Amino acid sequence: MDSLLSAAARALAAGDALAALQRVSLRDDPPALALRGIAMAQLGELPRARELLRRAARGFDTHEATSRARCVVAEAEVALAMRDFGEAPRALAEAMATLEARGDRVNALQARLIAARRSLLLGQLDDASALLAPVDTQGLPPLHQAVAALASAELAMRSLRVGEAQASLARAGHAAARAGVPPLQAEIADVHAAFDRPAARRRVDGEWQALRLPEVAALLESGALVVDACRRGVRAGDTWLPLAGRPVLFALARAMAEAWPGAVDREVLIADVFRTRHPDETHRARLRVEIGRLRALVAGLASLEATPRGYALRPVQGRALAVLAPPIEGDPGELVALLADGAAWSTSALALALGSSQRTVQRALVALEAAGRVRSIGQARARRWLSPALTGFTTILLLPAALPPG
Repeated sequence: MDSLLSAAARALAAGDALAALQRVSLRDDPPALALRGIAMAQLGELPRARELLRRAARGFDTHEATSRARCVVAEAEVALAMRDFGEAPRALAEAMATLEARGDRVNALQARLIAARRSLLLGQLDDASALLAPVDTQGLPPLHQAVAALASAELAMRSLRVGEAQASLARAGHAAARAGVPPLQAEIADVHAAFDRPAARRRVDGEWQALRLPEVAALLESGALVVDACRRGVRAGDTWLPLAGRPVLFALARAMAEAWPGAVDREVLIADVFRTRHPDETHRARLRVEIGRLRALVAGLASLEATPRGYALRPVQGRALAVLAPPIEGDPGELVALLADGAAWSTSALALALGSSQRTVQRALVALEAAGRVRSIGQARARRWLSPALTGFTTILLLPAALPPG
């Protein structure tokens, strides 16, 4: 590497993108293109950065596999910032393997962390856990230590391991302070703040009570029977019964849980669950069938008691019963939670993260835009969607594919 490239690389490491560009802006050799791409990424010009990094990767010879792999990693980080998940993760995995095989430990770790953060955004928590498990930051630069600890904290938060998340955040904060990177310090501070914001609501004496994330974790670990409207399931101790794919059964369980210790009238259940104002005998027959299905599913956790006018949910073994609901309802919760990070998402990326169709996501976005909840920038394939950050809430429990705590 010549003196100009070395000086540009030092400037980038110090966060001075303009100084780096002054040294390499007129050069088109692959190393200079790569540095220009990184500089443009630091300046927020992500599409241009991606183009430069791709040109750099194509420009390296076959014997320069390490340099090409570094360009692939840098481009993957730009794609992550753009919330563009259209590219297959195989190229990033191959680049990581190349860097590990050639002893480039720092950049191999960077590739691993990018892959883990991508999996976290897509709700693929098992994949993120597998990627982070072998990470050893001993002897690495503080910046990489901070990013690794932050990713571990986010994974722990998504799994409601609050103590582990707080310990990882503390490590991330110390490493970020040593690294002296203000944006990273701000990101860690924002994650810290999530512990003090309402994360969910609990039904208490007919009223909704806001709960912070540690309080949610404590409730789920208390052994109470929890009807969880955030993850759409029923939890008691270590037993988790997912009902996201059975909305009628979950609606019945929630209605009876909100009425506990009382019962819910059959006509009310039919009206609320089956969305009809004029129930007939067919609705009453269907209600009996669905109650039977729910009774079989929750056996061992609760019983469903028939009363003269309706049904009541009775936890077994004298357990308490609690209803947990999202901090906000009435909007597509998972979509709002994804957009709340302040990044610009494409419709395809949102659909991939939610496991839904693009058309479904587009309809939801149009409704949210009409209500003034989101805004779009760009046109056609370049259109991106943004939402103001929900500063009053932490949306961790609304994110897609969150693991049931266990």
